[in-house]
Amino acid sequence: MARIPYFDRAEADADVEKIYAKLPELNLFRMMGHSGRLMGQFVKFGNQLLIHSDLDPVLREIAIVRVGVLSKASYEVYQHEAICRSYGMSEEKIRAIHEGPDAAAFNELEKQVMRLTDDIVHNVRASDATFNPVLEKLGPKHTQHLVFSIGFYMMVSRFLENFDVDIEDDGRPAGLDLPGMEKR
Repeated sequence: MARIPYFDRAEADADVEKIYAKLPELNLFRMMGHSGRLMGQFVKFGNQLLIHSDLDPVLREIAIVRVGVLSKASYEVYQHEAICRSYGMSEEKIRAIHEGPDAAAFNELEKQVMRLTDDIVHNVRASDATFNPVLEKLGPKHTQHLVFSIGFYMMVSRFLENFDVDIEDDGRPAGLDLPGMEKR
């Protein structure tokens, strides 16, 4: 049960209502409405990571779900596991994200992304041992996009957990239409 009441959209000013008009009706955004226009900046940055980054979306989603798992953020994990499925990720691989970087379901790059994610979540600054292999494979741009994604979803997970955002009553996942998703 949410820690505070969800925002009443009827109380939104015109700027916030414009933001709501473009968003799926998810409890994350219902809770975030209290923040006013800050929600718009949150959405813009999230969209940059989810829509406009050319980082491999499977690597991104592995990192995001892993952040959610490590943060014990059930809403985050639930929503992004659905996104993983939309990218065609197997149930075996999704379960393996919960196991950790040494799970057999991952290829070497995916294991390196998981190790880097774990290191950043636990230690803030990744060690050279986890950072350098990812940098070598992905290059500076995509490594930065990955680190931005990890950090952003650490923030999202902390927001979700501190306000006890509930999974939607009907259990529906976000239903986003992101680049590269399979149409189901």
